[in-house]
Amino acid sequence: MTSQFGPQLTGTELPIPSNGMGKQTNWPQLFRELWTVAGKAVRERRYSTTVSTCNECQLHTIDKHLYHAFQAMEHFEALIVGAGPAGSFAAELLARAGVKVALFDGRPEGEPKACGGGVTAKALKAWPHLLNAVGRTVDQLEMYSPSGKRLHLQLEEPFAIYSRTAFDTYLRDRARTAGAQVFAAKISARGIKRTQNSWTLREASGASNRADGSEWSGGMLVGADGAGSSVARMLAGPLPPSEMEVAFGYRAPLPESGEAPTVVAFLPAWVGYAWAFPRLDHISFGIATTQEAFEHQPLDKLLWDFMLGYYRQREDPKAKLWASRKTDRERDQRIKEKLASTAERYAARIPGLNEKTWDTRRVCGEGWALLGDAAGFADPVTGEGIYYALRSAELFAESFIGHSPLEYEERWRQDFGRDLKRASQMRRRFYGNFWGAPFTERMIEFARGHRGIKRVLGDLVAGEQGYVDLKKKLARSALRPV
Repeated sequence: MTSQFGPQLTGTELPIPSNGMGKQTNWPQLFRELWTVAGKAVRERRYSTTVSTCNECQLHTIDKHLYHAFQAMEHFEALIVGAGPAGSFAAELLARAGVKVALFDGRPEGEPKACGGGVTAKALKAWPHLLNAVGRTVDQLEMYSPSGKRLHLQLEEPFAIYSRTAFDTYLRDRARTAGAQVFAAKISARGIKRTQNSWTLREASGASNRADGSEWSGGMLVGADGAGSSVARMLAGPLPPSEMEVAFGYRAPLPESGEAPTVVAFLPAWVGYAWAFPRLDHISFGIATTQEAFEHQPLDKLLWDFMLGYYRQREDPKAKLWASRKTDRERDQRIKEKLASTAERYAARIPGLNEKTWDTRRVCGEGWALLGDAAGFADPVTGEGIYYALRSAELFAESFIGHSPLEYEERWRQDFGRDLKRASQMRRRFYGNFWGAPFTERMIEFARGHRGIKRVLGDLVAGEQGYVDLKKKLARSALRPV
C-alpha cells in the first residue's frame, strides 16, 4: 500500500523504542508525529519532496524529508535538561544500566558556573571518583567571626575545591563515555510539549548550528537545569523570591607572595558569609546571603573589603581582615588597582526553601522528575548543593532503573529531606543573636576555647555533621572537659 510519499509502513520495519516505564511506545502515534514534522518541513521547503534513497538508511523507500524528520526526532527513554553535576551524574548512571538517555547542555562552551566549587568530604567519600577531577583538596580552613576573631581548623576529613568548568566537564565526559548522548542544545519550557505517552523537546531557534527545529522525544523528562530551572517552573511551579538566596563574587589572581589559605568569614552586621576558595590558577571570592538581606552596593563594598583584607594578610600576617590601618593605605590602593584590572565578576541564585515548603513541594510525578538545585536541594544555611545534586541523581537513577520512578519522592525525603528541613528551621537562629551577640560570633568564640565544639564545627564544614542532631552534639561536646 502506498501513500503520496511512498509505501505505507506497518512499524515492523523500524525498531520500536521503549518509553522508559516498561511499556512500548505507541508506534502509530509516534509515526503520525513524524508525518506532522515531515509535512511542516516540506511546507517550509527545508527538505526535498523528491523520492530518493539514503545509503545510510535501511528504509530505502522513505522520502528524504521523512528520513530526516525521523533523524531529527530520535526517541529516548530519558531526556535530561541540564548538564551540571546532577544531570550528568544521572545520565551516567542511567546509561551504564542500558537506558537510552539524552543529556542537554545549554550552557555556552567554556562559560564558568557561578559557584565556589567546594565539594564536601561527605561527597568525596560517597563518590571517590570525584577526586580524579582536576582540583585541590583542603585539610585546613580559617574561619572568622563577624568581629574578625580567627579560628584555625585542621580538618580530619578534607574537602575539595574545583573550577566548576573542569568539574562539570569531567562529569559530562563520564556520562558520554557511559553511553549517554550529549547535545549542546538549549531547551526552555517553551520548547517542551507533552503527548499521551511521551515528551517532545524542541531546541530554541538559532541556538546552535543545527537545522532550526531539532526535536527529541522521550518517556521521562528530567529537570536538572539549576536554581532558575524553567522545567521546574513548568512542572512544580515557581519558587517565591523569598526562597532564593544570592551568591556573587569575583575570580581573582593568586597572591604573589605567601600561601593562599581557604577562608570562610561571617559578615559583620549582615546575614551570610564571605569565602575565599583558592583553585589551581585563581581564587574564587564570594558572598552568599538571603534574597531578603541582599543589597548590591553595600554588599559589594563588603566583598571588596574582604578581598583587600585577604591579600593584605598575605603580605603582613599582623594585618586585620576587615579593618584597614593607616599603614595599610598605600598597599591597599596598590592591591585594589590590580584587582580592578584583573578580577572577573560572577553571580548566581541558590534555592533556600522555607520549612513549610519542604512538606508541600513535590519534585517528581508521572513521567517527570527534578534534581539538584532545580528541585530546591541546597543547604539553606550554607548554600552548599553539590552533594545533594549528586545524591538526588543517584536516588532518581536507582528508582528509574528499578521501574519505580515515583519512589524517588519518598526516597529523597527519607535520605536527606529531614536534614534540609531542619536547616531551614535553624537558618534565622544561625544568623540571629545569642547571649547579646551574633550566634556566629559566639560559635567561633566557644570553638576557640573548646576542642569538642571545634571538632563538631569542623565536621559541619566537612559535611559529616548534619543539622538534625547538631544541637545535641554541641551540648554534649560542651559538657566534656576542654
